Amino acid sequence: MPRGRSTFTKRQKEQARQQKQRDKNERKTQRKDEKPGGVVLDEAEELRQMREHAAEQAHCSASGLRTMNPVL
Repeated sequence: MPRGRSTFTKRQKEQARQQKQRDKNERKTQRKDEKPGGVVLDEAEELRQMREHAAEQAHCSASGLRTMNPVL
């Protein structure tokens, strides 16, 4: 039995919607892959860096020096 024009139009519209959704998801995935996530450090490395920074700040404040990046 032949389908009417309405059914054909609905099918075309639904196929276009699905294609747009696939394209959108693909672009989203590409952006996610290209986006620099920053440097991921393990916890031990992060703690070491925090201790070094704290020690530098303590040294600067103890000697009366201002930091290189003053907070405004």
